[in-house]
Amino acid sequence: MQVISDAIFNFIFQIYHFTGNLGIALIVFTILIRTAILPLTASSLKAMNNIKKLQPEIDKLKKKHKGDNTALQQAQMELYKKYNVNPMAGCIPQILQIAVTYVLYHVLINFLKTPEVNGIMIDPHFLTLNLNNPDPTYILPVLAGATQLFLSLMIAPGAEKQDLVANDSKKKKVQEENKKEEDFAEMAQSMQQQMIFIMPIMIGILALRFPAGLALYWVVTTLFSIGQQWYISGWGGITLYLARAKNMLMSK
Repeated sequence: MQVISDAIFNFIFQIYHFTGNLGIALIVFTILIRTAILPLTASSLKAMNNIKKLQPEIDKLKKKHKGDNTALQQAQMELYKKYNVNPMAGCIPQILQIAVTYVLYHVLINFLKTPEVNGIMIDPHFLTLNLNNPDPTYILPVLAGATQLFLSLMIAPGAEKQDLVANDSKKKKVQEENKKEEDFAEMAQSMQQQMIFIMPIMIGILALRFPAGLALYWVVTTLFSIGQQWYISGWGGITLYLARAKNMLMSK
């Protein structure tokens, strides 16, 4: 791990030595790193997108095999095989991405705390900011939170509720199941909605406290993720929220 960290540290320094500007060096470094791990992130996103497309079929299987987990698992595996979808395809890339992010975070922090490398002084200034210190203008923290919110809205699942229990029955037991289903769906939807907005707020608060160079890295990497997400699956949940906003404006 130390060998990898040292190699990344020296790589950032070489980019800085070539560009002569720490901010530009961090931007170039972020784009190069995200491009390098693009096969991992792309395969993970594609796998998640494929499974999302099969969700209506999976919901039908859950309804059909309710109470029989063995039959449900077998039916799901047959469904995945039919459409050539591997439900585990996105797990390993996700784990590798987390590991890469963890290493990059610590390397960037160490680099920003190092005033001199190989006898060369590192100028921490980018535009009007000192990237070694938190951003006093709050521009980067706001951008970090705003871009994360945009990305969260893009990958947000649809707000529709999955109807697993038929609603047209007058039996008391079925009606009770319907009530439980509706309560669970509302709770799950509420938690999803909260996480969409909580994550950007957390990132914005962290960006206020950490060096501006790390906030710059967050902004650039999130913008890269937005472009990647759009290329693979389009605007996603953004379309839904825009439609809701339009309807609210028209109703006033």
